[in-house]
Amino acid sequence: MQENLEIMLSVDLGTGGPKVALVSTDGHVVASELTPITTQRIGKGGATQNPSEWWQAIVGSTRNLLSGGEVKADQIVGIATTGQWGSTVPVDSKGQPTGDCMLWMDSRGFEYSRRLMAGPTPFRIEGYGIDRVLKFIRKSSGAPALQGNDPLGHYLFMKNELPDVFQNTAYFLEPVDFISLCFTGVVRATPASMILSWIVDIRNLGNAKYAKDLLRITKRDFNRLPELVPTGSVVGTLSKQASNELGIKEGIPVVSGIPDLLSAPPGSGGMDDYDFHLAISTSSWMSCHVPFKKTDPFRQIATVPGVMPGKYLIANNHDTAGITLEWLRDVLFTTSQSRPKYSEIDSLIEKVSAGSGGIIFTPWLSGERCPVDDRTLRGSFLNLSLSSTRNEIIRSLYEGVAFNAKWMQDAVEKFIKRKVGPIRFIGGGASSKIWCQIHADILEQEVHQVMDPLVANVRGVALYGAMALKKTDSTRIKESVKIDEVFIPNKDNQALYRELYGIYKGLYKKQHKMYATLNRSSSPVARSKEME
Repeated sequence: MQENLEIMLSVDLGTGGPKVALVSTDGHVVASELTPITTQRIGKGGATQNPSEWWQAIVGSTRNLLSGGEVKADQIVGIATTGQWGSTVPVDSKGQPTGDCMLWMDSRGFEYSRRLMAGPTPFRIEGYGIDRVLKFIRKSSGAPALQGNDPLGHYLFMKNELPDVFQNTAYFLEPVDFISLCFTGVVRATPASMILSWIVDIRNLGNAKYAKDLLRITKRDFNRLPELVPTGSVVGTLSKQASNELGIKEGIPVVSGIPDLLSAPPGSGGMDDYDFHLAISTSSWMSCHVPFKKTDPFRQIATVPGVMPGKYLIANNHDTAGITLEWLRDVLFTTSQSRPKYSEIDSLIEKVSAGSGGIIFTPWLSGERCPVDDRTLRGSFLNLSLSSTRNEIIRSLYEGVAFNAKWMQDAVEKFIKRKVGPIRFIGGGASSKIWCQIHADILEQEVHQVMDPLVANVRGVALYGAMALKKTDSTRIKESVKIDEVFIPNKDNQALYRELYGIYKGLYKKQHKMYATLNRSSSPVARSKEME
């Protein structure tokens, strides 16, 4: 490593734990380290993590990476954080956590969210009071979830059921803003980091601010909200305390934290309007920058503030994508000694024909969000027979995740009123060349496998930070992110996949009532309706 290279200290705070990396300002990941963090599962939909463990892991990883000698501490010129969003960290006036972080999957506040968002009106749509939901969509592009698994649900749950935590809390922060606080000692957020609170008016991205009427509806205390600064701004500099802990110099600029959705465009090299990327990691999404604000509440697609000035980013999500392969591996190979590497699983299906012997897999292991918001849906393998093989079942999972991406692609194309172009592929799923080809065949679009797709987000937030510090720009970012391989749709598979996709797409209409009956006890909204 050349000693004259400038380095960003980059953090990707995933649900599985923080990944810390040393990344050059031209996007080369010099070294990285992931520290797993345990999620505590609590009855009635609770899911929490200890935020102090995140910071301890970041400190430990930073020191470990610097001790490797590839980068010297004085080469670090900036710090940037990306990661999970829609989670809530309560902190006191000194910046110390007053309780655990309620994660984006924590739905214990569903009763309070549902009651509040229904409002006094008898006129409702999907459980929302029409007058309320329209105000939210007009200003913030979306509305708080009725399931309670977002910052409003977390806030209301703490207020009503954790009074000691609530009383001692000065600010309710997103995880990326909490990490920025750890670095700087300053409490700040951006329209991007606060988007899932749905209380920021983003109609004018140059002057985004908290909307007073939305604060009144959600009963949020303005004095407990972090100061808003523009996305891509410097929130502060590395404090003396953090400097001593990390072993790097005091005063390094810390760029505002962003959700992983926003670090994906620079990480994939897709910086221009309609430069599409598809991420297959634990969850999945398909996105790009667009020049307009829009919401499709029926298909669960909206635009949120992007990393480019004045631009919005398409937001959508599949809760379970790459994690379905992890689940199947654990089911089929029950002991840790027998579990193959993912590359070895790829080799198992190389000789399985397209269509997996007629087996169709639906990857709805935790419900679905886009293009239908249905928490009761579940995964299934359809059309199994005595002649079905293990390898056909595995390939059907690969194809099922791709069919689900096609379902989302159809919704996105209706949203933007144009066809999706070549797709940059990132995340753990993009490491599999056979999965790249399956996606190309089913999406009927070129799939560009980004080089080192596993580190796309940690690379992306470093490039975002470097751009904020004027050390690179969008043109150089596009040039710096390389494509490893381009996958062209195989026309020999086109007719078969079109037929199977038609069947796949019809499964929701045919089966959703059955799933609602079987899983009513697992759906917060369904449980609430039963109690009425």
